[in-house]
Amino acid sequence: MTPIKQITLTLLAFLFAAVSLHAADRDAELRSAEKAYADGNYPAAAEQYEALIKNYGDAAEVYYNLGNAYYKLGRIAPAILNYERALVMNPGDGDTRFNLEMARQRTADRIEPADGFFGRAYRSVQHLLSVDGWAAVGLICFVAFAGCLVLFFFSKWMRLRKTGFYLGLLLLFVTVMANVFAWGERQDLIVRDTAVVFTPTVTIKSSPDRSGTDLFILHEGTKVTIKNTLGEWYEIRLGDGKEGWIPSKDLERI
Repeated sequence: MTPIKQITLTLLAFLFAAVSLHAADRDAELRSAEKAYADGNYPAAAEQYEALIKNYGDAAEVYYNLGNAYYKLGRIAPAILNYERALVMNPGDGDTRFNLEMARQRTADRIEPADGFFGRAYRSVQHLLSVDGWAAVGLICFVAFAGCLVLFFFSKWMRLRKTGFYLGLLLLFVTVMANVFAWGERQDLIVRDTAVVFTPTVTIKSSPDRSGTDLFILHEGTKVTIKNTLGEWYEIRLGDGKEGWIPSKDLERI
């Protein structure tokens, strides 16, 4: 074996060992956090899940478990924040969505979306799958669409040609919509323009300063969309269309 090959194999072995050790450490810390939660030691569980995110990066499962720990502690705003972060990464998870709705029931603000039934239905369908999930659906449907084209152009039987034509139209529509939904989920991952109110009560102002006119009051746990930033102020929009300015220290970005 040449020296170069030997060095390469040594480096690969070292890299594999480092990755394996890293994964083993993460698994051990995750089991420790899960045990603390199972034992009812929710403060320790929350602390350990926070450490997991800090040391090993984002993970939908850890955000979900962290949200559960904060919910058990009665800290609704952090619970909602982490459920929302889990859904950004895994939008189709029913358990996370159910727990998020349970946490929202314990908030003071009741905000009805202004986009109506069809807007809510559109978002519900989009959130069924992640970016990768919708991309896979789009790819499968596109391949099937190509097969329908072959059937339509080369089949000798009129019934099969009609089937290929109409089924191809349906598959083309699903392919387009799957790509639209995948793009929407990707934007949610990249832009991160939503946030959760983290103070018990905060007055929303008409302008980005304390002397601005009081518009309305929000309470902790309420989700908002950030439109603009000016110094230490955020311009926000609620689901019902209301807008105003809030100090940035009162929000935590999802």
